Amino acid sequence: MTHGFRIAVAAAVVCCLGSAGCGPDAVPVQELSTSADAIAPASPIVVSPDDWPWWRGPTFNNVASDQSVPTTWNESQNVVWKTPIPGRGHGSPTVVGDRIFLCTADESQQRQLVLGLDRGTGEQLWETVVHSGGLPGRREMHPKSTHANCTAACDGSRVFVAFLNNEEITATALSTEGDIQWQTKLGHFGSKFGYAPSPCLFESLVIIAADNRGGGFLAAVHRESGEIVWRKARNNVDTYSSAIVTVVAGKPQLLISGDNKVASYDPWTGKELWDCPGTAEATCGTVVWKDNLVYGSGGYPEQQTLCVDAASGQPVWEDGVKCYEQSMLVAGDYLYAVTDDGIAMCWNADTGDRQWRHRLSGPISASPVLVGDLIFATNESGTTWVFRAAPERFEQVAKNQLGTESFASLSICGERIYARVASDAGGARQEFLYCIGDQE
Repeated sequence: MTHGFRIAVAAAVVCCLGSAGCGPDAVPVQELSTSADAIAPASPIVVSPDDWPWWRGPTFNNVASDQSVPTTWNESQNVVWKTPIPGRGHGSPTVVGDRIFLCTADESQQRQLVLGLDRGTGEQLWETVVHSGGLPGRREMHPKSTHANCTAACDGSRVFVAFLNNEEITATALSTEGDIQWQTKLGHFGSKFGYAPSPCLFESLVIIAADNRGGGFLAAVHRESGEIVWRKARNNVDTYSSAIVTVVAGKPQLLISGDNKVASYDPWTGKELWDCPGTAEATCGTVVWKDNLVYGSGGYPEQQTLCVDAASGQPVWEDGVKCYEQSMLVAGDYLYAVTDDGIAMCWNADTGDRQWRHRLSGPISASPVLVGDLIFATNESGTTWVFRAAPERFEQVAKNQLGTESFASLSICGERIYARVASDAGGARQEFLYCIGDQE
């Protein structure tokens, strides 16, 4: 292998576990392993606190560093610009420097694309076809799903995406000008409802989750070469969460929920550190954390919110509430969430005691974002509630409407809110990217 990788190939066969959803299309996962000191260094990740460079923002927890954004908007108020987006996708906008990057797909033309837009004006600068043909059929997709669910990740010079195409997960790196720099096939994917996870950047690596009935796995590729550094088999289960890396319990841990557990891995090698039974077989949300505690929620068919000690992997508390599609949010000493059916929740993060619950309006797929002491939560109809991150009671600050459909989580940075929504006028669906800023 290039770049000094000393990769030992372990011909590991993933056995079918009857209760784990192993289907007839399962393909054995060939595990790859390496040591941390064998990973070649890559150029530094260069992004700003004023950027939104990947899924869940600069600190991986959906907390915006900028606290100066509008709390009220509509089609004519506080809209800096509005740009039509071709095709359909659920990924959030990735904002780095003077560019915005967005994944989308045109099912009628069988194309999966990445777009580059001007951050200041919304003008589309380029469009790169990453895959042509090979999209899963509608019977292999959830009705709400798209062929472009991931949020791109950007290290300042490259844009990383992952698509399900031709029954495989393929990772692609593009330049910020839209030129494809490398593509790597990571492994087989047997689709039930489509593919959802977004790439996670950690030092020299791009880490991608691919849980599926056809042979679940986690894989890490080198940011510069696209070489697979390690690949770890997981059970053959249809679950949809993105992996995340954070420093918790004194060390970097790669965290993911789904497959009836919350699990931790060494992000350099893919070695499992611990797993804690719970949540559900299928989850979609990304885990969150506070101090030495990690929180996951799911899902289907079970429903549970679970707190785990990140040092030992032991459960701390649980609640029979599920946040299936959305990720939760930590603000201070409290855990906040919105559920699929539109209930806002607050728990004491240390004890699991419920502080309050309040009905908004569902269904909700997007994840809430914290800006200062305010939480922004958007439902599938394009309504965004702004409410206080306060444990005493639910306190609504504003309620805003854009378009008629919204699945993507907001990206908030540099005194702007970037919202991907769709409008359905006369039966003609059209996606738009809005830039919202204070115009008063």
